[in-house]
Amino acid sequence: SGFLKSSVSSQNSQGTKRKWVPKEDATLVSYMVNLHNVGTFNADTRFKTDYLNELERMLEKVLPHAMLKAKPNIESSLGH
Repeated sequence: SGFLKSSVSSQNSQGTKRKWVPKEDATLVSYMVNLHNVGTFNADTRFKTDYLNELERMLEKVLPHAMLKAKPNIESSLGH
């Protein structure tokens, strides 16, 4: 699949850096906005701890070949 070829991992000193393709970035941002608007994972000014796992499940449905995992992929992309 194009996603699998486009999203080959690149390594940094921690081994968690991953190159995201634009469609993955756009989908991640869209789903984060949806989670915030629904409010299920909101806690004051941050998301609750389980939101990364929920994002992983949501992304798996629309980008199954990207194999994005809450840790380290999504977490690293968001700068945690």
